[in-house]
Amino acid sequence: MTRQASPPSHWRRAVAIVTTAALVRLIFAALIPAFPDETYYWDWSRRLAAGYFDHPPAIAWLIRAGGLVLSPFGVSGPIVIRFGPVVAGWIATLATIATARRLGGDAAAVRAAIVITVLPLAAAGLILATPDAPLLAAIAVGVYCIVRVLETPIGSGASLKWWTVAGIATGAAFASKYTSIFFPLAVVIAVFARADLRARLREAGPYVACFVATMVFLPVLYWNSQNDWVSFAYQIRHGLEANTDSLLRRAWRQEGDFFGGQVALVSPILFVMFAIVTGRSLGKRATPERFVLAMIATVSFAFFVYSATRRRVEPNWPAPAYIPAIVLLAATDWGAIAKRWLTAGVALAAVMSALIYVQSVTPILPIAPAKDPIARAHGWRDVAQRADSTAEAIDSETQATTWIGGDRYQEASALAFYGAGHPSTFATNLSGRPNQYDLWPRFRDLARPHDNLLLVVDDDGGAMHQSVKKLAPYFAETRRGGLVSLKRGDAEIATRRLWILIGWRGGWPMPDAGT
Repeated sequence: MTRQASPPSHWRRAVAIVTTAALVRLIFAALIPAFPDETYYWDWSRRLAAGYFDHPPAIAWLIRAGGLVLSPFGVSGPIVIRFGPVVAGWIATLATIATARRLGGDAAAVRAAIVITVLPLAAAGLILATPDAPLLAAIAVGVYCIVRVLETPIGSGASLKWWTVAGIATGAAFASKYTSIFFPLAVVIAVFARADLRARLREAGPYVACFVATMVFLPVLYWNSQNDWVSFAYQIRHGLEANTDSLLRRAWRQEGDFFGGQVALVSPILFVMFAIVTGRSLGKRATPERFVLAMIATVSFAFFVYSATRRRVEPNWPAPAYIPAIVLLAATDWGAIAKRWLTAGVALAAVMSALIYVQSVTPILPIAPAKDPIARAHGWRDVAQRADSTAEAIDSETQATTWIGGDRYQEASALAFYGAGHPSTFATNLSGRPNQYDLWPRFRDLARPHDNLLLVVDDDGGAMHQSVKKLAPYFAETRRGGLVSLKRGDAEIATRRLWILIGWRGGWPMPDAGT
């Protein structure tokens, strides 16, 4: 499809749509309490590094950048965590509509702007401070660069320029999330699949792009080499290691959950239309640009279809596949019936996104508080305040330092973010999985004999928590503290128990094998 002529105002309209959407996301970013995963990444940003246990470092650096912008104005709260990621999301949408403009003209840019604005995946996902924010920005810029490459003569200076920028974007994607490897892999597959694309292998650009991407990613590789490749090992296990129980039955259930999650994130109608336009663009008659975009979408999505046969896949993980799919959808000439379906899909997605926004502020959907994903962000300030006041009382009583922590990274990071003065906290990880807190100085590294530890854990109905049982022999006294309810308004979501361990004797238990 060639680009169609359209009034210049259409491009300005497309930019205005995605910019307004970013401003709306910024408002909700300030209103919605921070989720524990977000406070975890925020804690990373306080100790910048070239890598972390769970992910590459881009999200930590992005959060720190947002804080540097807002802190001179005295801004605090969740918006400090989310400002950088929201800006990254805006860049992702700008690059997406720019790519649609290259393929289908300004009118296609407007359609892409509308689609990416109403998708729940973007409307909700681009508010949160997760590695997906820098990932989508880098992938969207990389997709734009690849399209520009394919528009230029082979071996030209313009081609080399766009290959180089594509390499920078690819390196940035690698530094955001390891699953970004499917972006360059898909481009390689597409190049070898068609003769008109294989000609690109005769120019220097692809090799320059690989070199540049490697140089951008090199600090992350070095960090991993100095930390026993812990981040790579964790992600490989996280994405591919299969559970052992009822393999076939579990695979069917996980695939159902996976596709259900995709339908929820992009709306059922648009999901089907994405699949149709991607499949058509893999055909022999598709232009090179469309074929490459379709291959990027297909390879990125197909991996997670496979991964879901082995482990549960989070709905947001295939998000990069939708960047090229949105471009293809927007740049396609649809027939009258398909246009009606597209309009219906946009309307349905807009309603779904609006419901998410309203639900994030005021619960209106018939979802039990304990099962409401948005409710997981609520109540942590109360837990942190109770922990602070209890620790202060123990300090006065024992005349020793009382450190604060949790058994998991969620509690530890929320206590750090919402606690007075943003204290350094610990995750003991005696019952849960290893994480970044295992790589930082731990209680046993910093505490002195006779210091105390206040631990926030799940309430076990009054019984001693298993992690507290493991720690008790290493302290002179163990006290059961109060219960704290995590609430959204008057609705109780969950409860946490405070345990106070008095007078550290030295030593520390080993974590459970396999965690």
